[in-house]
Amino acid sequence: MKLPELKIADLKLEFPIIQGGMAIRVSMAELAAAVANEGGIGVIGASVMTAKELKAEIKKAKQLSDGIIGVNIMFAASGFSELLQASVEAGIDVIISGAGFSRDMFNVGKETNTPVIPIVSSLKLAKISEKLGASAVVVEGGNAGGHLGSDEYSFDLVKKIVGKINIPVIGAGDVVTPEDLEKMLKLGVDGVQMGTRFLASKEASVADNFKKLCVEASSEDVMKIMSSVGYKANSIKTRFSELIKAGEAPPPANCTDCLKSCTKKFCIKDALVAAKAGNMDTGVFFTGEGIGRVNKILSTKEIFKEIKDYFRE
Repeated sequence: MKLPELKIADLKLEFPIIQGGMAIRVSMAELAAAVANEGGIGVIGASVMTAKELKAEIKKAKQLSDGIIGVNIMFAASGFSELLQASVEAGIDVIISGAGFSRDMFNVGKETNTPVIPIVSSLKLAKISEKLGASAVVVEGGNAGGHLGSDEYSFDLVKKIVGKINIPVIGAGDVVTPEDLEKMLKLGVDGVQMGTRFLASKEASVADNFKKLCVEASSEDVMKIMSSVGYKANSIKTRFSELIKAGEAPPPANCTDCLKSCTKKFCIKDALVAAKAGNMDTGVFFTGEGIGRVNKILSTKEIFKEIKDYFRE
C-alpha cells in the first residue's frame, strides 16, 4: 500500500502523520521539530503554558526545523484565547484543538490565514467544523490517549465520517504501529494522528521511568478515569488512577483555576505534572489503549524509519 499524499490548506506533508499534541509539557519543541523534520506535522501541546512560554517554545521548534509545526490547545483550558493568539503571533503553521469546541478559533484562523483542525467525535461536529471553515478534522475515538470525546472505537467512528465531508479526515486512536497505520488508511482517511507511539520516544519530554512504564504496560493496564475536566480519559493503571476511579483522590491543594470548568474533586493538572516527572504515587499517566504494542523506546527518526520500511515493502 502506498501512503497517501496529505494536503491541509496550503500545507503539503511528506508523510500523512500528525503527532498528537500531548499537553502538560510532554510534546515540546524537541519532539515537534523531530516529527516535522521527518515530514509530518510536529505538534506542541500548549495547555497550561503561559503565552510567553508558548511563543518561546514555537520559536525554538522553528529554529530546530523548517518543517510544519502545529500547536494543540485544549479548549477547556482557561487560557485558551490567550494561547490561541500567542500561537498565531509566533507564526504557528496550524492550530489543533480538542476537549470542547471553539467557534472563535475559526475566525482567528481566517484572519491570520492559519489552518484550523478541530478534534471531533461525531459526524455532526465534523460537518459543523467544515461549515465554519476547518481545513481538516481529526476524528478521535475512545481508545485514544488523554481526554476523550467519545466512548466509540476510533475505527468505527472514522467509518461514519469518511466520505461524508469534503475536507481531509485524520484518523486518531489506537494507531501505534505501521500495521495500525495501514489499517486506518484502508478506511479511507487522508492521514492519521499518532500520540501514544511518540510518548515513548527519546524526544518526548517525560521522565525515563514514564517511558519505561509505557514499554512495560500491556493494553490491559489501561483504564478509564473521569478527569476533573469533565471528560473521560485513558491512563495507565497506577495507585493514583485507582484512587480517582474510587472517588478517593485528594482535592486540589492550590487551585489556580486553570480550567474553565472543573469538578475540583482532584487536580488533573498536578497529577499530569507528577506523571511527567515520573512520580508513580501521585501521577496520572495518560496513554492510549494501544500502549501494549509499544515495546521499545525509539527516536522519532527510528519511528519514521519503521513506517517507511513497512510501506516500502
